[in-house]
Amino acid sequence: MAKKETGQEKQKQILILCVDRDGDLGVKAKVKTPIIGRQENLDAAVALALADPEEPDANAMFEAVRIYDRLKGENKPEEVFQIATISGSEPGGVGADRKIVAELGDLLASFLATEVILVVDGYSDEAVLPLIQSRVPVSSVSRIVVKHSERIEETAALFSRYLKMIVESPRYSRFMLGVPGILILIAVVLSILNFLSIFWIVLVFILSIIMVIKGFGADRAVKNFYKWTKEYEPPPLRVQISNFSAIAGALCILLGIYLGWTSAAKNVTAPSDLGGWFGLFPQITGYFIRDSITLIVVGLCAALLGRAIRWYLERDARLLRNLALMISVGWSRQILDAASYLLTPTSNIENARDTLIFYVVVGILIGIASVLVIFVIHRAFREFFRETKEQVEEFGES
Repeated sequence: MAKKETGQEKQKQILILCVDRDGDLGVKAKVKTPIIGRQENLDAAVALALADPEEPDANAMFEAVRIYDRLKGENKPEEVFQIATISGSEPGGVGADRKIVAELGDLLASFLATEVILVVDGYSDEAVLPLIQSRVPVSSVSRIVVKHSERIEETAALFSRYLKMIVESPRYSRFMLGVPGILILIAVVLSILNFLSIFWIVLVFILSIIMVIKGFGADRAVKNFYKWTKEYEPPPLRVQISNFSAIAGALCILLGIYLGWTSAAKNVTAPSDLGGWFGLFPQITGYFIRDSITLIVVGLCAALLGRAIRWYLERDARLLRNLALMISVGWSRQILDAASYLLTPTSNIENARDTLIFYVVVGILIGIASVLVIFVIHRAFREFFRETKEQVEEFGES
């Protein structure tokens, strides 16, 4: 009994493993991996060869079956053989390697291999071999390279295939035929006009333009922009109104800032020292506010009005708070205008001060009144607005 167990411990389980790293079995032959067993691998190899007779992975699978039959024919009782095929994915790279590792783990769970004979198509072994060796010892690697005939007929057939691809494929023809055609046409035109001496200058100029366009991806940017214009769908009307009012408001604000700056530059003489700038800063601020505040307030109100229209159409409760903000912004024009007269030279400073105090007090009263009115309106038309719980809490806090 002990001798029998010792014999089993020395028994080798050898896995003949074929690896299809680019996933041709699934893409071309529609065969799922892992494929375990001689007949299953043979059927899959035949299916792949029928789908693409030039596929080297089919030849690798046939070689794996041949190695399996040869080793089985040696009749060594201490060795148990199994044949299997695993595959990666079509794009290759990290995703393909992870799929290969996952399928290898499933395979080793069903067949506890002590060593692996790896069969690959001769091109992917450098990437696959470390993945296999990190999980199970690899005792042999069989690289299958498909032999091509060196006869002139096959070389001519291969050349004609690539020539046909250059002529018929737009991806290659525009550079292999289009660019040389343009250069030849330019040479002919320059020869007719007796300017053939500048052909090399024109050639270098055209090549530099092509290099700049391809280097910075200008052609792809133009293509993407054209595709975007064809597929562009305008936003809903409420969004268009809000965006247009925001743009109009921004233009009004910029124009107001420009008018305020030119007014300050016109009415205030630039001092020669830093202390003079500090002394004239109130006047500069006053002239800037006096001639810019109207357009700035109009721009802010225009942007807020567009947002209010959008929120009204969306039945958003923030509409009411936006209206209160519009009233406050509109009245702030009176307060800032009165303040500008205090900052600039005026004949009646006391009158300007009283006017500013009056506008501030009235503004506070208007703010309180608008909040109360909006709160009442919100209570009365609660069902009109589509509110979330967060919006209700936010409105209450505001």
